[in-house]
Amino acid sequence: MNKNWKTSFHGGHSGQYCDHAKGALRDVVAAAIDSGLCIYGLSEHAPRYENAHMFKEEIDHGYTIEKLIETFEAYSIEAVQLKHQHCDDIELLVGFETEVVSDAYYEKMSTLRSHKAFDYIVGSVHHVSEICIDAYPQWLEKAIQINGDIETLAVNYYCAVENMVDTLKPEIVGHLDLIKKFADIHGPLDTPKIRAQVERTLSIIKKHGALLDLNVYPLRAGKQEPYPASWIVELAKQEDIDFCFGDDSHSPSTVGVGIDQGRDYLLSCGVESITVLTKASGELMKEKRAL
Repeated sequence: MNKNWKTSFHGGHSGQYCDHAKGALRDVVAAAIDSGLCIYGLSEHAPRYENAHMFKEEIDHGYTIEKLIETFEAYSIEAVQLKHQHCDDIELLVGFETEVVSDAYYEKMSTLRSHKAFDYIVGSVHHVSEICIDAYPQWLEKAIQINGDIETLAVNYYCAVENMVDTLKPEIVGHLDLIKKFADIHGPLDTPKIRAQVERTLSIIKKHGALLDLNVYPLRAGKQEPYPASWIVELAKQEDIDFCFGDDSHSPSTVGVGIDQGRDYLLSCGVESITVLTKASGELMKEKRAL
């Protein structure tokens, strides 16, 4: 079977450059080669720039804002080196995953994007009201309290994704319904108000030609479906928005894990192709591939 669809563009986090990941970046790349992925995108988290936005674990490990920035720069250097070193083994693309904690981050993400090292970016939103909603359940609960209820929080989250896409114009939109990671126990996440905002967000994604990350992390975590949910996949189909795969790996052992199940999920939703990013011809291009 031709598996030129077996790719990932969101993941490649390593313990070298991400406090909540494991392993060395070179071992992540080796795992991508061994797993039969034909294109693999590295997308380490961009740094955060304010002490208030740092995680307790980072502080406990001696991280500072300056160290986060230095670590990210070191990632960009090694990633490019690995890209050239393994060019005969796998097509590696070098990118990063955005952090958009507040409006002040837009300029910083745009500045990072202009760096010659990066081929693309994964546009992700992890924060609402400057609270990370996918780190700990109690942080999400605090965000619910600040926003009033789960429906309002979800609407504000998808609005933040819309603004991020409209401002940064990422090639890929990461884990679109990330909010469901901890929020699904707090109430329905597909109410008419939420669906209306999701539709507006998808229209902006379509406008800028971004791909939707079919992110298989939840499958590894024992969930029934990846990001995004099937009702969002259906809305994206109606907008003719294309998908790409993301393993959201945070260790060599999770590289590529779940991509086969992600393919089955898309096929069950009536999606028969994915779109990959490639620089095989020298310039970054999109290429549709049958599943």
